[in-house]
Amino acid sequence: MPVTTKGDLKVWQRRDRAKQFKIWFAWLIGVAIFMFCWEIISDKTTWFFVFDAPRIAADIGGRAWPPRWSYLSELWKPMWDTINIATLGTLLAIIMGVPVAFLAATNTTPSKRFLRPLALLIIVSTRSINSLVWALLLVSIIGPGIFAGTLAIAIRSIGFVAKLLYEAIEETDINQIEAIQATGASKLQVIAYGIVPQIMPAFAGLSVFRWDINIRESTILGLVGAGGIGLYLSSSLNILAWPQVAVILIMILVAVVISEWVSSKVRLAII
Repeated sequence: MPVTTKGDLKVWQRRDRAKQFKIWFAWLIGVAIFMFCWEIISDKTTWFFVFDAPRIAADIGGRAWPPRWSYLSELWKPMWDTINIATLGTLLAIIMGVPVAFLAATNTTPSKRFLRPLALLIIVSTRSINSLVWALLLVSIIGPGIFAGTLAIAIRSIGFVAKLLYEAIEETDINQIEAIQATGASKLQVIAYGIVPQIMPAFAGLSVFRWDINIRESTILGLVGAGGIGLYLSSSLNILAWPQVAVILIMILVAVVISEWVSSKVRLAII
């Protein structure tokens, strides 16, 4: 910690002058970048619509209230389809993501030169594209429906599951692994008895967490024809049936709250 003197007194400072100037310069650069970006956004924004947004929102809210509760009877099946899309998509992602995780982890991959880069490429590519975009592509390839939505959720979730799992594999206790190796166990036995027991809590937690996320994401896949309650939301928006939209949004909110409660209880039970 730098020290300056004033007469016979020593004054303690948190940073020396050069480091403080560097911090101020970094803040100056940050503010300049922010102002530059704000100017670009401001030039491309129609501020009349922004200022008029509260009135439009109030008008839509007035049209949507009271919700059309009689429409609720038609939403149970698509809501069930949405839950199935999230659940089956998560299961498929786990089945495909676990091998990718073991190929990506430095302490379990058979080839750091070829297989590990390939596994990392799969992780990055599946995580970099949103599930809605995957659904749009799959609907174009295999047609609209629940199957396209399930595959979209699964592909999107592979990278999430594999990334967190391979990080957990790399953080395993080496002492336990060496103890199993000392018994003359094969590589598969070392993985089964030395690594898998250590990563099971993390694996169970991230699986439930991803299922919770997929419940949210699967509710909007119907906007591009991938089935579920999003399909009804899209059709109601197209005909400006705001009371129906209100019922659908309320049902989605309830489903998300329930899934959050279930996932939190399961994670607490695992931990």
